[in-house]
Amino acid sequence: MAELFILQNQDKLFLGRQNQWLDGRDLASLYKTEHKDEAVNQLFESSSKDYTQRIKLIGCEANEKGLPIIDPKIMPEPIPKPTRDMFDNEQVA
Repeated sequence: MAELFILQNQDKLFLGRQNQWLDGRDLASLYKTEHKDEAVNQLFESSSKDYTQRIKLIGCEANEKGLPIIDPKIMPEPIPKPTRDMFDNEQVA
């Protein structure tokens, strides 16, 4: 199995391919690379865009589909998905 590198911030969220922070439940949408130098460059770029982020590089094994196998101990709580009720309850001024 190949080793993959992913990025995680201080809130335990993972960097996505579109430079957004995700809870890691959808492995296909995570930023991942086999090359440590690419991951370090992405870490630097992401930290430069938002200096409040404390990002760390995580090495993990890949599954048979080439997606990272993430240790459940480092997974964050799931991010709630927006529902129609959330928008219906908002009041317009």
